[in-house]
Formats: sequence, C-alpha cells, structure tokens
Amino acid sequence: MATISKKRKFVADGVFYAELNELLTRELAEEGYSGVEVRGTPQGTEIIIRATRTQAVLGEKGRRIRELTAVVQQRFNLAPGSVELFAEKVNNRGLSAIAQAESLRYKLVGGLAVRRACYGVLRFVMESGAKGCMVSVSGKLRAQRAKTMKFQDGYMIASGHPVTEYVDTACRHVLLRQGVIGIKVKIMLPWDPSGKTGPKNPLPDVVTVLEPKEDVVPPRPVAPLS
Repeated sequence: MATISKKRKFVADGVFYAELNELLTRELAEEGYSGVEVRGTPQGTEIIIRATRTQAVLGEKGRRIRELTAVVQQRFNLAPGSVELFAEKVNNRGLSAIAQAESLRYKLVGGLAVRRACYGVLRFVMESGAKGCMVSVSGKLRAQRAKTMKFQDGYMIASGHPVTEYVDTACRHVLLRQGVIGIKVKIMLPWDPSGKTGPKNPLPDVVTVLEPKEDVVPPRPVAPLS
C-alpha cells in the first residue's frame, strides 16, 4: 500500500465526506436526512446516517441500506465488506436545520404560501426548545422582482467561536415554476450540560450568579474556671 502524506489524506477525507453527503442528501431527502458521520475502525469504515425516518432509510428487510452500501462501495472503489452503513434516528428534528430546510422545501413545492410555511417552521423550531431561529427565503416570491424575506424569533449569535458550536445552518434550493427559490435555516441550539440536545460548553458571556454561603458563627470561647 502506497504511503500518503497527511495533507493529501485530510483533503481526500474531506472530498469523500462532501461527495457522500451530497449523494445522501439527494437520495434520502424524503426520509428526513439530517447529516452523516464517517468513522474509521480497524475492521473498516462505518457510516452513520442520521435521519428522522430511519425505517424508510433501512427499507423492507434492510433492502434500501444494502443498496446504498453497494452504491458507496462502487463509487469510491472500496473493497466488499470494508464499509458498513447504519441508520440513527434524530431525537429532536425541531433542532435539526437540515430537517427543517427540507420540510420547508416540500411545503413550498406543495404550493403553500411562503409566509405561512416559514412561520410554521419558526413556531415548530421554537416549541422544540431552540434558543432562536432565522429563516430566509429569497427569489421571485410573488412579483417578477426577486427579493429576500427574513423571519426571525428568539436569540441568535452571528460572530465568534460559539457560532460553530451553537448555530446549526442549512441551505436548500427549490425549483418552482417561476424560478429557483433559495432557503436558509439557522437554529440556535440550547446549552445542554449532557451534550445531547445542544453543546456542552456554555456561552462565554453567560454570567452565573451563585447564592452566597451562609455565615458560620464560631462558638464563643469559654473562660477557664479560676
């Protein structure tokens, strides 16, 4: 086996992830695809597909997931049995920007009014426990002139390192009769010390005021008997 430099390996891994994500986004859009995770193990490569409807991803008697495994093996020229696909259910789809962008996309394709569809997504996200949400829809919405409509609720950060941990972003394109409509969904996740529904690290500007400790009065010394 030829040795590969670290730089080339990182680039190759990034290209593999990007192409795999694009394939699964197109293939599993209706199944509520919400992202993919690639893990390297001594036995081979494990690919964990996160989706809202895992049963549809697996298919009847696991047929769909076997088909996807075969497609990935052929496309990336992997040895048979070296790659394994798993489906993982998204616990809270209201906190997944990809799932909400796909949901909004199907609403617009179905002919629902833009304002009504966006407010529906916004309300659902906020009821799911998000700290904030922003939905942007741009394109020829009603008139011939293109414009952007923004809908926002709650608290949203836009700069600094916490953006990478706290803000989940997704971008999708809808092909309608009048032209292409662009959708962008940003969800501000809540802080979760367990790390299940949100990031473990708290925001750096959050100040926690602790309750003062009770003063312990020391006992008075007793004078010795003379």
